[in-house]
Amino acid sequence: MSVERILYPCYFDVTLQRREGRRVPKNLGVKSPELPAIEAVLRRMKVPHRLEEHHHPARWAEREGRIVAEWEGSKEDLIRKVAKSLGGRK
Repeated sequence: MSVERILYPCYFDVTLQRREGRRVPKNLGVKSPELPAIEAVLRRMKVPHRLEEHHHPARWAEREGRIVAEWEGSKEDLIRKVAKSLGGRK
């Protein structure tokens, strides 16, 4: 049975501060990440997922959506793997 991990685009946004929702180091972030790009990475990784119309609680005015991925490992591991595939520097 897989564990659901929620991913928001703001986790990968290099223009945001950590307190604003960024969860990756600046060298792994990308400018203005979009949900379709994150979804494409998960599809290439063959991670089952679904899109939802929800927003990040701290960024309620931004209607950017979220992805719910089925991932057995830690959420931080998934976030880093996605960030590296999005085009962030290593």
